[in-house]
Amino acid sequence: MSGPVKFLKSALLPQDYPDQKRPEVALAGRSNSGKSSFLNAISNSKVAMVSSTPGKTRLLNFFDFGQHYRVVDMPGYGFASRSIKEMEEWTQAIETYISERENLVGLVLLMDIRRDWTRDENLLVDFLSRADRPCLVVLTKADQVKRGQYKQICAAVERASGLAPVMVCSAKDKLGVKEVEDFVFKHWVKPALDSKGMK
Repeated sequence: MSGPVKFLKSALLPQDYPDQKRPEVALAGRSNSGKSSFLNAISNSKVAMVSSTPGKTRLLNFFDFGQHYRVVDMPGYGFASRSIKEMEEWTQAIETYISERENLVGLVLLMDIRRDWTRDENLLVDFLSRADRPCLVVLTKADQVKRGQYKQICAAVERASGLAPVMVCSAKDKLGVKEVEDFVFKHWVKPALDSKGMK
């Protein structure tokens, strides 16, 4: 990443999204997956509010990352106290963004390393596959388990998800944060920039 991170705007409907001049990378995960902490870690600043109450993010939050690309923090899923109407709005907004946003180059699925892969993750990954969007699974809060367990846990998630590689990170000690950003830039952002003749 080159340059500062800048919050642009929050939006729910396509007409309110910012322009599509930059490749966008979406962040998704359960409401307690550590998305805000991860976003702060990769930006090396407190651009996202970290709440003690999961599920505070209700809109798509757009951030310019340096000079080349944008990160979109999506509302968390699996938050039981949300109303049916809220869940329906979330589903429609997410499906619209994923399927129609032309400059979306990939989605990082954040998951607490202590949780098992569930039907919710399968549904999201299946939808991404149908929309022809690449997905990278990143296991957060890696400081909560022993390093010797990383390989076994990653292998289990790879088998369950059908996706590889599965990466680990810890926002607390910055473990794996740079590696995740490097992967995203190399495999998603740079090819998009090159295909448009951008630098």
